[in-house]
Amino acid sequence: MTVNGDVIGRVGATGAVLAPGTTTPRPPSEDPFYYPPSGLDGYAPGTVLRSRPIEVALFGVVPQQVSAWQLLYRSNDLHGRAEAVVTTVLLPTPGADGPEPSDRPLLAFQSAIDSVTDRCAPSYALRRGAWAPGSITQLEWLLVANALRRGWAVSIADHGGSHGNFGAPREPGYRALDGVRAALHFTPLGLRSDTPVAAWGYSGGGMATSWMVEMAPTYAPEIDLTGAVLGAPVGDPGRVFARLNGGCYSGFPALVIAALARSYPALARVIDADLTDDGRRRLAMATRSAPLAVLVRMAFHSIDEHLSRPLAEVLAEPGMQAMFDDLRLGDSTPACPLLVVQPVHDQVIHADGVDDQVARYRRGGASVTYIRDRLSEHFSLLPLATPLALDWLADRIAGRPVPEQEETRTVWSVAAAPARWRGLLDMAATAARIVLGQPLRQESEPPVPAAPTLAA
Repeated sequence: MTVNGDVIGRVGATGAVLAPGTTTPRPPSEDPFYYPPSGLDGYAPGTVLRSRPIEVALFGVVPQQVSAWQLLYRSNDLHGRAEAVVTTVLLPTPGADGPEPSDRPLLAFQSAIDSVTDRCAPSYALRRGAWAPGSITQLEWLLVANALRRGWAVSIADHGGSHGNFGAPREPGYRALDGVRAALHFTPLGLRSDTPVAAWGYSGGGMATSWMVEMAPTYAPEIDLTGAVLGAPVGDPGRVFARLNGGCYSGFPALVIAALARSYPALARVIDADLTDDGRRRLAMATRSAPLAVLVRMAFHSIDEHLSRPLAEVLAEPGMQAMFDDLRLGDSTPACPLLVVQPVHDQVIHADGVDDQVARYRRGGASVTYIRDRLSEHFSLLPLATPLALDWLADRIAGRPVPEQEETRTVWSVAAAPARWRGLLDMAATAARIVLGQPLRQESEPPVPAAPTLAA
């Protein structure tokens, strides 16, 4: 093992690390690169334990012309125990125009992993040769690559940890922040300890980004977190759980149950005592499947059907109430300015829960610009809001003040203004380059400009 360097040859006694260029990567549970070294408690959070260059590919098939590495670093879980986590760090194609390395900002992108299986961890799903059908991260690559096109560095942490703790509180923030620490000190990225850092995530990634900005003031105050965009960031997972159960998107409650049983004894007791045999089979399926597959297979299945007593009775137990209280966002105040975007008619994350999350942040003194979109629904808002998100973050990175205006606005569409049309055209050009495996930026191409931020 090397610290802040490449792993060459064997790691421990378990086998060799896959060489760069290998097209059949092992999933994390079978890859020795992910195994923590002995004496993990002795390393400071964010310490790079080992690194390796990798190849990134669209859907595991189309190689991408970017520079990419995986960093294994020390972080903490929900209970403060040391753990080893991986982040994927990326730079634009070498030689492309962009900021000087010393001036390059870092974007911490939190993917909507929304899964327990390790095949959906970003560090696996983004690799060439990865087999992760149904992974949301593979779809999000078409959007996050627009940050690389601007010349930014990007860190995409496995914020669910090695066990895929989808929905857990606080620890996604620890993992994302420690991934930033690791990236800032990883020499090939050319960053500094005071490099401006922006954060972005949507849906499950918006929830993880919320935990990141909530934990940052106390857990990683030295990071220059300039701003964060939270897209449909869940707000109150307990309310979302109750609303989705039995409907078209009831796979999400099943995934949350599968992920949180290890962290909350009250939930584990319910599974042991009250879940039917068919319920156990479905929970096992959710544990090993990608989120899109779970959504299809669990559509319109109510948890009530798989319990030996009414769900309302289970949810009323003090231990379960305490768990959902622990999952609720907004009780810690972020120090950086926030942009929150939310569909008014979101069929997955209802707007009232996000309204309340924003209200809790504001009561704590946070600066929150909140835009509610009438025409978008849950899945369309992420791509439509990408130009707005990146332009807003570019302004924060540049040190421009947040414009003074109404803090909450409801618009017909975040993509309706001419200022956003250029961004959507740039996204289409980026997507074409991704699909064709071309460089995201040519050496002669001018930087993508930041449009007026909030003309929506």
